[in-house]
Amino acid sequence: MQRLQQKLVQKQILAPRQILLAKLLQLNIVNLEQKILNELETNPVLEEIQREDDTPISSDDSDGDTMDISFDADEPEPRSLLQYSPDNKDIPQQYQLDFIEKLVEQLDICGLSAFEHVIAEEILWNLDDRGYFTVELSLIADRLNTNEENVEKILKFVQHLEPLGIASRDLRECLLIQLEDKKDSLAYRIISEYLDDFSNKRYESLQRKLGCTEDELAEAKEVITHLNPRPGEGKIASKEEIVIPDLIVRERDGEWSIQTYDSGLPELRISPDYIGLLEEGAHISTDARKYLKEQSDSANWFIEAIKQRRNTLIRVMKAIIDKQPQFFSGDTKDLNPMKLQDIANEIEMDISTISRSTRGKYVDTSFGIFELKSFFTESAKKQSGEIISTNLIKQVLKDIIENENKKKPYNDEKLAEKLQAVGYDIARRTVAKYREQLNYPVARLRRELK
Repeated sequence: MQRLQQKLVQKQILAPRQILLAKLLQLNIVNLEQKILNELETNPVLEEIQREDDTPISSDDSDGDTMDISFDADEPEPRSLLQYSPDNKDIPQQYQLDFIEKLVEQLDICGLSAFEHVIAEEILWNLDDRGYFTVELSLIADRLNTNEENVEKILKFVQHLEPLGIASRDLRECLLIQLEDKKDSLAYRIISEYLDDFSNKRYESLQRKLGCTEDELAEAKEVITHLNPRPGEGKIASKEEIVIPDLIVRERDGEWSIQTYDSGLPELRISPDYIGLLEEGAHISTDARKYLKEQSDSANWFIEAIKQRRNTLIRVMKAIIDKQPQFFSGDTKDLNPMKLQDIANEIEMDISTISRSTRGKYVDTSFGIFELKSFFTESAKKQSGEIISTNLIKQVLKDIIENENKKKPYNDEKLAEKLQAVGYDIARRTVAKYREQLNYPVARLRRELK
């Protein structure tokens, strides 16, 4: 027979407004805007205030610890739409919208028929961010009610627009198109028959298969390395590359000013009409009054959560600036070891709140656009006992790899020895992890002929 028992336990249950704040905090500025628009559609009590100006919301509206920013007339406007360079993600570039349009303009002077022009445009607007055409020809043919042969014919034509190799279907096709005027060359034969060996730098094997000398192979390699393997890279921006900063940080008279970049977001309030209905309770039914009260509470929580999100982001950013003085003094390579818990302790918030505040959020500084989480770095101990950032070790590792003998590059074990020789006691596995984070391949793939 089961016995009834009473137990006293403690449980932490989040209030609805806490859950709402957590959800809003993890959204970046783009997703937050969509969330606000959805809320405006679903909650009749909520309405948008029409503002006369579009100045960013100042940090003065939050906790009063920072000052407002007024951008000078001769100073560039804050960047609202930026894109990371594929080679250096710390350097923002202006978004390029017209690359495909320029290719379409080339079609206009090539004497294509109207229908061929339509096929060519369909191909161009289906390129990926590398400039490759990855859609099945049959899909284009079915969509335009033609056959694959016609599509393939126009594809070959498009591939010879400038830059050469655009709309190629794979790397081999892209490189061979650029080598069409050198079909009798060793470089063309390498790409045509031995691309895998060349990509993996199996140079001795290539010399045996091709029957060529090291100098001839080096000359062919020089030709190949000057080809463009990704004709559209950096020109066709994908959605993932677009960055709208959540925060703007500028120094004014020795003080740091922090703004949330949400001037484009709708400003919200409770509709006065519905407030009037609630106050005139006698003229509406009990159910209607209950519904309006629930929607009004929900709208109030939503507006308050947005304000708290803004306040939290500013406080987190201010703490990051305080913890990383060298970086914000201009030495962007010098980061102090810093964990999420450090910021949580500084501003007396939960670590999960700090994590939500920094993941996927970007700050616009005088030195470029940076993701907030990039300011956090692990610590390591030198042989001398000094605690340093792992970023410093990565920089030393990068210098060693950049200056190695490319004919005999260092393997991970040798790299670990080199780091130990300058005071960094790092294991081989850790070296491999840092090398991969720096986007360097293994020693065999870093090898060069000369």
